[in-house]
Amino acid sequence: MHNLVIAHRGEVWEEFKKVGADAAGSAIMAPKALHRLVKIYDLAPRQANIIKQEMLGKGGDAAVTRGTVDSSVEKTDVLLMGTEKQYRAVIKKLRMQPFKLAALAEQLKQTLDNLNGRQPRELICRDKKLTLGERTLVMGILNVTPDSFSDGGSYDNIDAAIACARRLVDEGADIIDLGGESTHPGYEPISVEEELDRVIPVLQVLVREINLPVSVDTTKASVARRALEVGAHIINDQWSLRADRNMASVVAEYQVPLVMMHNQRGTEYRDLMGDMVRFFRESIAMAEQAGIVRENIIIDPGIGFGKTVQHNLEALRRLRELDGLGLPVLLGTSRKSLVGKTLDLPTDQRVEGTGATVALGIANGADIVRVHDVKEMVRVVRMTDAVVRG
Repeated sequence: MHNLVIAHRGEVWEEFKKVGADAAGSAIMAPKALHRLVKIYDLAPRQANIIKQEMLGKGGDAAVTRGTVDSSVEKTDVLLMGTEKQYRAVIKKLRMQPFKLAALAEQLKQTLDNLNGRQPRELICRDKKLTLGERTLVMGILNVTPDSFSDGGSYDNIDAAIACARRLVDEGADIIDLGGESTHPGYEPISVEEELDRVIPVLQVLVREINLPVSVDTTKASVARRALEVGAHIINDQWSLRADRNMASVVAEYQVPLVMMHNQRGTEYRDLMGDMVRFFRESIAMAEQAGIVRENIIIDPGIGFGKTVQHNLEALRRLRELDGLGLPVLLGTSRKSLVGKTLDLPTDQRVEGTGATVALGIANGADIVRVHDVKEMVRVVRMTDAVVRG
């Protein structure tokens, strides 16, 4: 005998097929095979007590703060434990309860649905298309900045930048990510005019001569608008619509894919992944309110931004906890201080460390990896995909 590690319902069905189980019986048994831990934050005792009672009644359980049962605490987090079948039964009961528990039931249902895996689909990037979910996509980094931490000054003229882009294409990139403002620790912000002067001349050539989607890495709505006017296909916002409140309306107007990265000032967290999910839920709500369709949103855990080295390692280790949002995940670890500080290496010696983080990221659910060393990372991606995606 041996234990099976199962992530989603599709893998359960495969195991049923292997033992020759009846299809109708498999449909009944599948929800019993998936055990989930779901954490809910900041509930009132009366909410938590009802949830615990319902979970116990269906054979599951819920851990709450001591003092919840007699309401001697104001709030409690709740850790739910149960099979998918038990959760589905509890959701039906919670829909009939007061105290905003019906809304919570809908969010719980959406989370469970999302945990059953993201199906391959097309991402429409204006006149270009990308297929998400069949294989890991590689985003090649093209910085046209004099001060980027890894390649600052290397491609800050048009000819050098275009030559770099062509090399990235030849090496197997699926997307080119063009950035005009460095965001390394201690960077000096630049004006809109300066960023436009760096990005737009290169972008104008790229969209004519490079047959790949071009992403523009910016937090400024006016830069995004001009880039989209010129022909950019994707906007990559390191502040998830929060640095410039006009960004959401610009992206919505052009209906292009949007990468939203987790970021914050400082490195204090109550619960790293819980805080990250809350951040994304808020930014997703902002995006949808502006008219950005959910199918166009990609999330990025923001490795190296507002996090210590230990936070970055933890985020990589727990990356699957973003699956509950049901959105494709972009991972950017290339040559970052996470690798440099862990291995005590300068930026030009971080290829192997980057490869390890890319492989682990894919194993933990990343759909796109953003890298400098495209040739080497394409090999890592293909090997990892062979194991993970089959």
